[in-house]
Amino acid sequence: MTERIQKKEYLNKIMTAMEAASLIKDGMTIATSGFTPAGYPKEVPKALAERIKREGTGLKINLFTGASVGDELDGELARAGAIKRRLPYQTQKDCRDKINCGEIDYIDMHLSHVSDFVRYGFLGKVDIAIIEAIAITEEGYIIPSTSLGNTPAFVENAEAVIIEVNTRHPKELQGMHDIYQPLKPPNRKPIPIISPKDRIGDTFIKVKPDKVKAIVLSDIPDSVKSFPSIDETSQQMADNLIGFLENEVKKGRLPENLLPLQSGVGSVANAVLGGLVKSKFCNLSIYSEVIQDSVLDLIDSGKVNIASGSSLTLSPKGMERFCNNIKEYKSKIILRPQEISNSPEVIRRLGVISMNTAIEVDIYGNVNSTNIMGTKMMNGIGGSGDFTRNAFISIFTTPSTAKAGSISSIVPLVSHCDHTEHDVQIIITEQGVADLRGLSPKEKAKAIIDNCVHSSYKDMLREYFNKQMNKCHISHRLDEALSWHYKFLQTGTMKNS
Repeated sequence: MTERIQKKEYLNKIMTAMEAASLIKDGMTIATSGFTPAGYPKEVPKALAERIKREGTGLKINLFTGASVGDELDGELARAGAIKRRLPYQTQKDCRDKINCGEIDYIDMHLSHVSDFVRYGFLGKVDIAIIEAIAITEEGYIIPSTSLGNTPAFVENAEAVIIEVNTRHPKELQGMHDIYQPLKPPNRKPIPIISPKDRIGDTFIKVKPDKVKAIVLSDIPDSVKSFPSIDETSQQMADNLIGFLENEVKKGRLPENLLPLQSGVGSVANAVLGGLVKSKFCNLSIYSEVIQDSVLDLIDSGKVNIASGSSLTLSPKGMERFCNNIKEYKSKIILRPQEISNSPEVIRRLGVISMNTAIEVDIYGNVNSTNIMGTKMMNGIGGSGDFTRNAFISIFTTPSTAKAGSISSIVPLVSHCDHTEHDVQIIITEQGVADLRGLSPKEKAKAIIDNCVHSSYKDMLREYFNKQMNKCHISHRLDEALSWHYKFLQTGTMKNS
């Protein structure tokens, strides 16, 4: 164990997960490592949930993370009724259900904002940070595991720190991280990144030794699910994306190796990004949040020279591939804190091409990426807003229909708006591409209906639009627009009977 915990004075701080969990008291704010869902603590949250169930104390905490985390954290604590407040992003079913029935107060935040909110005390004090690491150096510095997220800011601002040293993760991760924290205004300086390959910080997180109250050993892998095979719809969206990018190069609006790429998290995003493997593009770079399996595919194919993100969100097979060729991947992957990976300043400077997924899009280009039917939180806005608002080109992809064709993903009016038509430039479905740049609202509506809507809903949306088109700059009949959503609630389909 001295190979993983090299600071001798810390060896006497090793304790069981249950002993560490006893440090957590009712009403505390607990901030953890973890990002979509990689590099999050597992043993201590599980022990805390077990303790709550056994003691029946009704203990509740406020839980802050980098982004989504695994079942060992969100799931165990949600099922134990232990979470009072949660931010900034989640994907776990039990946690989501508790949010949607009002048992957990959920704060949906832009990921780039969280570190500053903690740093300036906007969210109150952080009592304990629980951080997953692969090792602790002789100096007592923390070597993070498969993600960075908000970990540096949490460690710096927490009153106490618990470190989970996870021996399941390879020691060779050391050196992959680039940890830089900006100063507070008015002393803040420009973030000195002018290329995705630039390294500007440390490979470790400094922590005051007296803050470290416990060290717990772990051997539990990240619970990242396997990605499904690319289906016909995702392949067609990928083909449409590649066709759009090729046309941008042809018109001289993008260089032949494009600009740095960002892709959202999830199976559709993974599939669409993976479609670039068979494209003619090469010498690509990635400046994103998550490094998914498709990024390994692009590196293996020689398409990508450098990939910058905040987490290694790899499927079990993807992680096996990574570990088997870790030297090569380590030379091409950089992990950063999310306030750097998602920094609007850097995104705009690099000219990032953002590619995110939508739940629904309306005919004027407004995007809902968080709420089902406007009332049920799915996951959260995550980093999509950070990238969309500041991208050189902002792209949203979505299948044109959902629920086996019973729902159109293009609607008259989104039931919840996360990204306004001011920020959304390109809509891509398996049907085609709508380029909204430089168009008036009426022109946007025609482009979206003509190019992106499924044939089952095209006439319905044209009829709705034609009733409104000569009346105003943007015109809606709210009763008709909302009837699309009401119809599904009542009948389970948006189609005309």
